[in-house]
Amino acid sequence: QVQLVESGGGSVQAGGSLRLSCVASGRTDSVYGIGWFRQAPGEERTFLGVIRLNALGAGDTNLANSVEGRFSISSDNAKSTVYLQMNSLRPEDTAVYFCAGSIANYYRIATYSSTSRWDYWGRGTQVSVSS
Repeated sequence: QVQLVESGGGSVQAGGSLRLSCVASGRTDSVYGIGWFRQAPGEERTFLGVIRLNALGAGDTNLANSVEGRFSISSDNAKSTVYLQMNSLRPEDTAVYFCAGSIANYYRIATYSSTSRWDYWGRGTQVSVSS
């Protein structure tokens, strides 16, 4: 089992930045990808990006087109932590942000974009961006 805990959410004005953290515990060596998703009220959970871990290509990232250039993903393996750096935030970025873990090592990193590909989920952290 793997446990994931997000932190770093909060309220920020448009144009500001936040860095979210996802701390993994448990069988972290079984996780091949950590992803970030968000869900606004009344909307579906959407993919933001993924970082490969514990395999060939570890450190490779893939970001959704909607956030590429503003968001980035990185990891600190010593701390079992994955970060989502969010810059130039907009009111439409307001949502609950989730991290997820996958025990599958997909050849095509884009395969991780589906919510059905993930085995573990955190409880989420709220991000609110005001205009």
